[in-house]
Amino acid sequence: MPKPVVAIVGRPNVGKSTLFNRITGTRVAIVEDTPGVTRDRLYRDADWRGRQFTLVDTGGIAARTDDPLVVQVRRQAEIALEEADVILFVVDARSGLTADDEEVAELLRRSGRPVILVTNKVEDFRDPTMIHEFYRLGLGEPLPVSAIHGLNIGDLLDRIVDLLPETAAEEDGPALKVAVVGRPNVGKSSIVNRLLGEERVIVSDLPGTTRDAIDTYFRRGEKEYILIDTAGMRRKSRIANPTEHYSVLRALKAVDRADVVLVVLDGTEGVTEQDKKIAGYGHEQGKASIIIVNKWDLVPKDDKTITRYEERIREELSFMSYAPILFVSALTGQRVAKILPAIDAVGAEASHRVATSTLNSVVQEAIMLTPPPAVKGQGVKIFYATQVRVKPPTFIFFCNRPEDIHFSYQRYLENQLRQAFGFEGTPLRLLFRRSKGQ
Repeated sequence: MPKPVVAIVGRPNVGKSTLFNRITGTRVAIVEDTPGVTRDRLYRDADWRGRQFTLVDTGGIAARTDDPLVVQVRRQAEIALEEADVILFVVDARSGLTADDEEVAELLRRSGRPVILVTNKVEDFRDPTMIHEFYRLGLGEPLPVSAIHGLNIGDLLDRIVDLLPETAAEEDGPALKVAVVGRPNVGKSSIVNRLLGEERVIVSDLPGTTRDAIDTYFRRGEKEYILIDTAGMRRKSRIANPTEHYSVLRALKAVDRADVVLVVLDGTEGVTEQDKKIAGYGHEQGKASIIIVNKWDLVPKDDKTITRYEERIREELSFMSYAPILFVSALTGQRVAKILPAIDAVGAEASHRVATSTLNSVVQEAIMLTPPPAVKGQGVKIFYATQVRVKPPTFIFFCNRPEDIHFSYQRYLENQLRQAFGFEGTPLRLLFRRSKGQ
């Protein structure tokens, strides 16, 4: 079961993301003076007094407006409230009580959830007048903090833990973490929403709508997943402001902590240079990957379209020929049902461990069929191999002249391992070491 959920809510620019970063001990939320920078829900685990919980940062709940993006941000915050076991309602002690604060308070009173009223940006804890007016919200005693300076955070955490449900169970086991990456506006959030069957992340026609990496826990049957929807990764020359810069870094970090990476391409545009860079980062980090060609409903087709398109992808992304390719439409739902089984399959392959005796039988047969070429008249011998890790599967080959194992022969050995053991969807790491006594 997922951990208890603590949601941070409030109007824009009261310091919610700063508080989120302070509690989780990281800089996972974007912090900037521009109001409304955090637009989706952002999840991260926290621990206090031995109790674990999931902290959720949300976009600011602004006054009612017809702006479609503001309306969606408000809906995201409301979804967080529905999920939450405890709510942190953050207000700004410096600017005082506002009409927006009162509107948020009314929303929280209707939620029926336990609420901690957090008065942020308190400069003098000896002056009670800074928080007195917030009693009018009817949400109990305000708790003064300074998120930016880390003051009174321990008292806040104590109060959070005291309100956590006693029956909340911890997660039964590690969920498979899946990062969804790609250029802006290729349909990453739409794919996530299709997989989840609900609007968990904002979907907009505007490129770059998702600016944080959003963690969404869900389960299908007995299997658990965490989908990480990331900001579209633009070329560096197009990163026009600090927010975009942090979003790209966060997307890369999302890949770092993922078990499986979904590389989303726009079927109407083909493989771009930026697609190659995005896919290449996951490959370099040793991540199991699936290539998702989205918007397939918009591509004119004949009976050879998929074959031609797959050939072009294999040519452009030749370094990850191991990755399966799925042609889908998030808009219509076409073939989206194939994504989760593919995730399960490549996740299992990335964790596949081969017995040393079985491995060496395959390696010795491969060497007998095609021995490593001699270098400058000197014979190259491979004595034995062993698998030393998974995610990605990594093998050490012990030999007499590791520096003389040519790249082409390394590729030959990799192909033999894949032919014998599968490993679809995951890169392999082959390391060559000098055997003792050689």
